Amino acid sequence: MSTETEVIPPEAKVTEIDTVVIRFVGDSGDGMQLTGTQFADTTALVGNDLATLPDFPAEIRAPAGTLAGVSGYQISFSSRDIKTPGDQPDVLVAMNPAALKTNIGDLEEGGILILDTDAFTEGNLAKAGYKTNPLKDGSLAGYRLFDIPLTSLTLQAVAETGLSGRQATRCKNFFALGLVFWLYERPVDYTRDWIEKKFKGHEQMAKANTLALLAGYNYADTTEVFTNHFRVRKAQLAPGTYRKITGNEATATGFITAALLSGRPLFYGSYPITPASDILHELSRFKNYPVKTFQAEDEISAIGSAIGAAYGGALGLTGTSGPGVALKSEAIGLAVMTELPLVIANIQRGGPSTGLPTKTEQADLLQAVHGRNGECPVAVVAPATPADCFTMAIEAFRIATRYMTPVFFLSDGYLGNGAEPWRIPSNGELPKFEVKFRIEKEGFQPYLRDPKTLARPWAVPGTPGLEHRIGGLEKEDITGNVSYDPQNHEHMVRLRAEKIARIAADIPHVQVLGKDSGPLLVVGWGSTYGAITSAVEELQAKGRPVSSIHLRYLNPFPANLGDVLKRFERVLVPELNLGQLSLLIRARYLVDAVGLNKVQGKPFRVSEITRAIEELLRGQ
Repeated sequence: MSTETEVIPPEAKVTEIDTVVIRFVGDSGDGMQLTGTQFADTTALVGNDLATLPDFPAEIRAPAGTLAGVSGYQISFSSRDIKTPGDQPDVLVAMNPAALKTNIGDLEEGGILILDTDAFTEGNLAKAGYKTNPLKDGSLAGYRLFDIPLTSLTLQAVAETGLSGRQATRCKNFFALGLVFWLYERPVDYTRDWIEKKFKGHEQMAKANTLALLAGYNYADTTEVFTNHFRVRKAQLAPGTYRKITGNEATATGFITAALLSGRPLFYGSYPITPASDILHELSRFKNYPVKTFQAEDEISAIGSAIGAAYGGALGLTGTSGPGVALKSEAIGLAVMTELPLVIANIQRGGPSTGLPTKTEQADLLQAVHGRNGECPVAVVAPATPADCFTMAIEAFRIATRYMTPVFFLSDGYLGNGAEPWRIPSNGELPKFEVKFRIEKEGFQPYLRDPKTLARPWAVPGTPGLEHRIGGLEKEDITGNVSYDPQNHEHMVRLRAEKIARIAADIPHVQVLGKDSGPLLVVGWGSTYGAITSAVEELQAKGRPVSSIHLRYLNPFPANLGDVLKRFERVLVPELNLGQLSLLIRARYLVDAVGLNKVQGKPFRVSEITRAIEELLRGQ
């Protein structure tokens, strides 16, 4: 940091707080994702715990200044352990009227509101549907309003670079970032270095963005527009080396780690789709590892290539979202019939059809468990947090190769795009991962099974004496020959189902947060972990009789799940769908589970789950 930005005037008032929630919102061309990411990266370096929630518009480029084009990035950071990006922002930075209108309802009363007054023109107000200017009609009186001409101040700051007005205006996000950096005692060093690297070869833009960043910081420092600034101390984290990681980054890292642990190359066949595309981007960066990526012409080709890779002895992987899974469904059945290890990463989004392509949802659970023709069982795992994506990605391949079966890795947009600190594990902390190929030709049969796992042998083509045929037609038991025998078909259907059921003996028992029995158990899966756990811990601290479990294995369920459910009088299942896990639990365990369901493209708030728990405890 330069000396002029490091020094806080001695008279500046500092307020110490433990947790802050900030939301940056603006037009999709205003660089809000970049602004939020830079703030999150710097916050991680400072040593706070953090959780983020990027919120993208669905349109690639909606008309500027419209409600449909608003892009947002929320970050919660704290000096203590946190599990969600926060319910309501304490600070809202809005770059135009549309961003204000779509987000002001979430800002807590008395919260800090920073607006770019230059953007509140008659045209922009009309695009946002404002009949009067909120800067003048008193509608913002309930907030601590800081109306700052961010655009014109940015133009002044970067004038010496000679950029055009349009180019210079695009630097205003860095002005806003510098301003908020000062407000929360964040250093500007990391972002300055990032700008130099990002705009290497474009010195004019690099200089302009740096000038805007420092101008925003110094504006807050010198104009006394803010009466004080805020300090959030380092979080007390377990010793180790940490990095900030998104769910999709952790997923890719986990898959690469699975390849290294198993000694097998990773092949990723994929077709671009939101919000899964980042996995392809991330994996393609690691050509120095045993990783091959293939951007196919469609979803069917993508999974077909991954099945072929698995047949050839690689870790076959394909990734997509719900609409892509629909297209892959026949090929998933082929992988079930051929009994090859395949991982299908589904980063769920709002549906059906194209649905809400940039918003999160958990509505593909039944699709993963049952969404194919015929009796077509597969294993399903679901990470609970962005960092947990690393662990469960490895686990997906462990199960796939041990049981010779397709495995769904069921993440979602909230997990994939969200970020949190991740303690990088040492080699000794990583799970053992052994892959066995059949090499003995004596006694070889392609569908001869391991008596414990029921897995058939993984015989790589080209191995002398192990020549065999595979395909989608039903297989004769043991020999693998094509068979139309009715009794054999039922036998094979039951064998494939039993193989998946036996995985339950190879996965951890579910752990109860709180007492092992009582009036109420909250059951969650996937990305609801943070909100559920925060709500349950908050109520337990108040003495409320509530416990929770979180399922990371959804097919099969953990072996002790039925026993746990029966020890509680009532069961609440919060899900971002209309009750898919509830349906499975009710059918499997005959438990009268109560659903808490939300399908708005947004994750649960802690307060929503807290309210539902309180109502059930009151007998409502």
